[in-house]
Amino acid sequence: MENTEGISRARFLAGAAAVGLAGAVLPAGRAGATGATGAGGRGLRHRGVVYTVGAGETPGTAWSAARMREDVRAIRDDLHADTVDVTGDGVERLTATAAEAAERGLHVWLQPTLGDVPEREILESIAECGRFAERLRRQGASVDFSVGCEFWLFVPGIVPGETVLERVDNLQKGTVDMARMQRRLARFTAKAAGVGRSVFHGRLSYAAAQDEEFEPVDWTLFDVVGIDYYSYHREPAAYVRELRRFLRWGKPLAITEFGTCAYVGAPEAGGMGWYVVDYDKTPPEIKGDLVRSERTQAAYLADLLDVFESMNLYAAMAFEFVTPDAPHRPDNPRYDLDLASYSITKAVKDCPDDPASDWHWEPKQAFHAVARHYGRRARSGPRGDHG
Repeated sequence: MENTEGISRARFLAGAAAVGLAGAVLPAGRAGATGATGAGGRGLRHRGVVYTVGAGETPGTAWSAARMREDVRAIRDDLHADTVDVTGDGVERLTATAAEAAERGLHVWLQPTLGDVPEREILESIAECGRFAERLRRQGASVDFSVGCEFWLFVPGIVPGETVLERVDNLQKGTVDMARMQRRLARFTAKAAGVGRSVFHGRLSYAAAQDEEFEPVDWTLFDVVGIDYYSYHREPAAYVRELRRFLRWGKPLAITEFGTCAYVGAPEAGGMGWYVVDYDKTPPEIKGDLVRSERTQAAYLADLLDVFESMNLYAAMAFEFVTPDAPHRPDNPRYDLDLASYSITKAVKDCPDDPASDWHWEPKQAFHAVARHYGRRARSGPRGDHG
C-alpha cells in the first residue's frame, strides 16, 4: 500500500511553526527510562539517525533504492551509528529500508508515519509494517516498532480539519474542544497500539509530543517511551531536569528526534527553526539575513548527545540524515534552503535551478560531530541487543 498524499516532515514542521504551534508540535522533551536503561548503565544503548523514506516532492528527489542502500552503508560505516530510525510513508519504501539496515547489522527502529489519509489506511500501514518488523525480529534482527508519530496531528478526525495545516490552524485559533480531542486521541492511540501488539511481539513504542498536558499518553500501552526533542537550554543540567519527569513511567526512553538547523540562533528557535523560509514565494526563499553556521548545529547535537549518554537513555536518533527537498545553495544564500534543514548532511544539486536535477549529499560539521561521538562509543565496545 502506497500513500500518495503524504507530506514531508519538513513541510509539516514549517507549516506548524507558521501558525504558531511550535510549543506543541515541536516538542521540547519527553522520556522514559529506569535510570539504567543502557547495558551496565553506561550511556546510550542505541545511537542512531532518522532516515525518512518519503516519495520526494519532485522527480529529482524521488526515493531511490540504490541511493538508500548507499546511505545505509554510510550511516553504518561513516557515521558509525548502530541504529536507523526508518520513518515516512509507503510500506514498500519503509520495509525495503528496514531490511537493508537489518542486513547490515544495524538496529532498526521502524515507524510508519502517514498524514491526511483515512484512519483505516493508517491502521493497515501499521499492521503491514508491524508484520514485517516481526519477521525481521524472528530472523534475529534487532528491531523496535513504533506505531506512529503525533497522531493528534496526522490522523484525521482527532482534531477538526481535512489536512495537517487545517488542523494546526484550528488549534492555533483556539476553536478545538481539547477534552474531546484528547478522548479521540486516546481512543486512536489505544487502537494503534492494539494493532501493533497483534502483529509485533518485540518492543513497541510511539513518538508523542512532549507537552504532556496537550498530549497525555497512556504509556502502559507501550514498552518504550518515545520523544521528539527540540529544547534549548544554556546548561546541561536543565536538559536533565526537563527529561527526568518522564522517568516516572519506569520504561526505556528513546529520543526519536533531536537536532537543529545550521545558522546562528537556530538552537534557541527550537522547532521554530524551520520557519525561516517564505514558502509563499516562488521559488521559496530565506527570510531575513541569517548567518550560516554549521558549527552551531554541530555543537548543539554534540551537547545533547552528552546529556543523553549521561542519563543512560535507551536510544537517541539525530534528525535527520538527509533532506533532499531543502538543497544547499552556496552560490545564493537567499535560496539556501538547507539553512532551514535539520539534516546533518547537505543536499547539493548538479543543476540548482532544475527540479529534476540529480543531486548528492555532502557531510556537514554536524555529521562529523555525531560520527566522532558515535565512533568513540563504538570503540568502547558493542552495546546493542536483540529482541
